[in-house]
Amino acid sequence: MASANTSWSEENFSCSICLDVFSSPVSTPCGHNFCRTCITKFWDGQVRYKCPVCNELFQSRPYPRVNTLLSELVAQFKTSVRVEEQPCAEPGEVPCDVCTGTKLKAMKSCLVCLMSYCQTHLEPHQRVAVLKKHLLVEPMDRLEDRMCKKHERLLELFCKSEQVCVCQFCTETDHKYHPVVPLKEEYEEKTAQLGKIEAEVQQMIKERQNKIQEIKDTVKRSKAFTDREIANGVQVLTALMRCIEKCQDDLNQMVKERLKSTEKQAEDLIKEMEQEIEYLTNRNSEVKQLSHTKDHLQFLQTIRSLKDPPHMRDLTTVQVNFVSYVGTLNSLQQLNCTLHQEMMKMCKRIVDCCATV
Repeated sequence: MASANTSWSEENFSCSICLDVFSSPVSTPCGHNFCRTCITKFWDGQVRYKCPVCNELFQSRPYPRVNTLLSELVAQFKTSVRVEEQPCAEPGEVPCDVCTGTKLKAMKSCLVCLMSYCQTHLEPHQRVAVLKKHLLVEPMDRLEDRMCKKHERLLELFCKSEQVCVCQFCTETDHKYHPVVPLKEEYEEKTAQLGKIEAEVQQMIKERQNKIQEIKDTVKRSKAFTDREIANGVQVLTALMRCIEKCQDDLNQMVKERLKSTEKQAEDLIKEMEQEIEYLTNRNSEVKQLSHTKDHLQFLQTIRSLKDPPHMRDLTTVQVNFVSYVGTLNSLQQLNCTLHQEMMKMCKRIVDCCATV
């Protein structure tokens, strides 16, 4: 098989009459080449038949012969030009299933052939009568997943009873008495439900954000209360005798440990809430992405996992134990009163002793 030189330009394959690439090239007896239509029309208006290039006269009207080699070269040249003009398949794009070597970007997918075609290899589907009846759709990958595994027919219906995609044969066997609708109808119904799902997810995110803020506010108040309580404790202990300074240190240590426990509890709850928000945010992105897909099958197969609400912690049970030191302060005040009473008794005894003396 002859191959066209890729360095040749369009001029090498142009008819000298129409100045376009040869169409059904033929040769004259003098060896020059023209489109069959061009040379035929040229001689139709002549009385004497000559070559348009070299002006050689012929005794009678020649019968131009098909130039087989040139026809092959022209066909290969046209194909190479078409291929060069077509984009290659980028990551994420559907490649042509027929191309060898460098895969060109698919222009259409055939749901009958279960193959995707670039513009060049799509040409038979646009020309051959039988192939023109095939159902062409926008390029999509994994076409084999669109076929019923049991009947090897296109999945084009949706069973409402079992919430699965089925083929026409399925409605006559396993799903004979089940209500089924076209994929498009179910797609439109489920699309309408996405708005509600998205609103619910956003509400759950908002509730958790509010709960996190509530937890942070509780921790903030606990810190402020702790600071005041420590100051009050210091004030009470300072009024006591120097011999009970160790009691002051023990009190501070106890208060800080309680606050540390509260902060640790709050930190764990916040981390859990943030993880739930991250999960819900991802779920919200999936919902938004799914709401823009036009792939009926993928949509219906994916939405099943999005309809059920995710398992989340009951926010009514989420609570940080507020730090309280009322009992401690009362104990210190009671201790102070007790010490004061004891000191008063001691002072009275001292006074009494002094008076006796």
